[in-house]
Amino acid sequence: MTKQDYPTVRSLAMTAAQKDRPWLIRTYAGHSTAKASNALYRGNLAKGQTGLSVAFDLPTQTGYDSDHELARGEVGKVGVPVCHLGDMRALFDQIPLEQMNTSMTINATAPWLLSLYIAVAEEQGADISKLTGTVQNDLIKEYLSRGTYVCPPEPSLRMIADVAEFCYTNVPKWNPMNVCSYHLQEAGATPEQELAFALATGIAVLDALQPRVPEGDFPMLVGRISFFVNAGIRFVTEMCKMRAFVDLWDEICRDRYGVDDPKMRRFRYGVQVNSLGLTEQQPENNVYRILIEMLAVTLSKNARARAVQLPAWNEALGLPRPWDQQWSMRMQQIMAYETDLLEYGDLFDGNPVVDGKVEALKEGARAELANLDAMGGAIAAIDYMKTRLVESNADRVNAIERGDTVVVGVNKYTEGEPSPLMSEGGGIMVVDPATEAEQIERLDDWRASRDADEVGRALDDLRAAAAEGRNIMPASIKAAKAGVTTGEWADVMRVVHGEYRGPTGVARGVSNKTEGLEDIRAAVDLVSDQLGHRLKFLVGKPGLDGHSNGAEQIAFRARDCGMDISYEGIRLSPEQIVAAAIEQSPDVIGLSILSGSHVPLIGQVMDRLRAENLGHIPVMVGGIIPDDDAEKLRGFGVARVYTPKDFELNRIMMDIVGLLDPTEIAAE
Repeated sequence: MTKQDYPTVRSLAMTAAQKDRPWLIRTYAGHSTAKASNALYRGNLAKGQTGLSVAFDLPTQTGYDSDHELARGEVGKVGVPVCHLGDMRALFDQIPLEQMNTSMTINATAPWLLSLYIAVAEEQGADISKLTGTVQNDLIKEYLSRGTYVCPPEPSLRMIADVAEFCYTNVPKWNPMNVCSYHLQEAGATPEQELAFALATGIAVLDALQPRVPEGDFPMLVGRISFFVNAGIRFVTEMCKMRAFVDLWDEICRDRYGVDDPKMRRFRYGVQVNSLGLTEQQPENNVYRILIEMLAVTLSKNARARAVQLPAWNEALGLPRPWDQQWSMRMQQIMAYETDLLEYGDLFDGNPVVDGKVEALKEGARAELANLDAMGGAIAAIDYMKTRLVESNADRVNAIERGDTVVVGVNKYTEGEPSPLMSEGGGIMVVDPATEAEQIERLDDWRASRDADEVGRALDDLRAAAAEGRNIMPASIKAAKAGVTTGEWADVMRVVHGEYRGPTGVARGVSNKTEGLEDIRAAVDLVSDQLGHRLKFLVGKPGLDGHSNGAEQIAFRARDCGMDISYEGIRLSPEQIVAAAIEQSPDVIGLSILSGSHVPLIGQVMDRLRAENLGHIPVMVGGIIPDDDAEKLRGFGVARVYTPKDFELNRIMMDIVGLLDPTEIAAE
């Protein structure tokens, strides 16, 4: 280092007055009831959390009231149930919304939940123009990964734009749309795909918004679009991906939309680090994974997250307890307040390794963006993107199975001591089964206490607004105040716009990923000959859980092993699964549930199969299933139970064959 270099190095350090403010510290939380979740929020705020991040249960996310048939077993499991204004009041009791920054992870019903939030804020006496926070409101990624969509893509895009247009006028500090690449990575996206698919979604939304506002105001609306990003374990790649996001979004806003103000082109993002890589085996190792992944979104000042929420170490096992969430929050606080990170400029500017990786990622993302643009944009390319994600995820799973990708405690260094963190109860929180009945009782009381005529008028106004193409937000807020329920609001959207079944990404034809499957294919052929037909495997997901990665990969591998697969996709009722079994006469049924509702839903499926004289068909179940629950499922007659530790898909394939001819397979 030469003498003239020293001023440049010293300039990286800031004075105390210039020290950056910490990012918003959040914990993604909500469970059981609005009252219980409110206590959790107030407890976390008292511990130093600086923003709220609300998790809603699956019925709320997919537009069903807690007493709907499809909500059975799902109420309060993966988030808080919010059926009406009374639930939203209870959720934010004693929390002044005008002073709070709230993130709501909600998509299909985003206009409705934001309407309830605004109604509660107004009841508190808040000036809604001062409300700050984010509603995810990214319907496009729901068709690709998370699966909580309701309506078809085109009207869903209009609803995204309705929220953004309303907020621009009435709630200007609110982020009305959070382009969510988080679930794209969870579904198997490569960094280039995550960049391209998320940016294509942002482009689709801005294209829809541009005609709605005066030309001079459009840059301000662009500046309110934010992103919600994933950070995986490959630290260097993930950090470079964030820098690539910053550059590409700036480029798109400048070149495609003519936004001159650099502040309006700024890539503003919140992050939850990767949950896909959390392991059921040696779960204490997840603490290190979460820390390393957080570094990728905090170390680089020019690409630092505006808000960070971290999963808990035990989320591969079930619902974390308040202590588990506190531990993750302390990780953020130590980084923000004990280290000197916020006292320096960007640590990576001018680094040739970083610059080279960023440019390579940008080049790959631009190529994929051009491909999507040629197809007509994100909406037109939904089927293509879904197929690519399933294929990329298959490559990821294959690499772990082969050992090319090392996962400590899973496929290497698997010997270890029992974790002392796994205390009585399995080290997780379990939602009281009585919660659902109590929530339904409160819902009945709410319906009985409201003015039915006022509700009817509000629903008529909402239906007219949706049918006529008017912005639905004013009518939704009116409906919220009248006492309309989540299911009633969503039913209007279903009637006006219709329902939608998204692509599965699993084609019928065999892929080119059959290397190493020869023995299994031979076993499938042998059993098929004995059956007199090709071994038929029915795969489906009962309940509202849209996390379809596991089911897709099982169907994908079974197809490549030579089975005749029928993948029924997500959000099926027990009745629909049994009806498919009656129609298709499968030899084996595979069911996947990750929401924690496996006991009631699988119980219903098994009862209905027996009622239709189909109890002889072996049923396999996969999900995040504690040992005690696994025993209950076996008691129902389930033949095999798999959890995330069962990552070797080829062994599962041989189990399928063995269920039909265990003697022959043992001999083989």
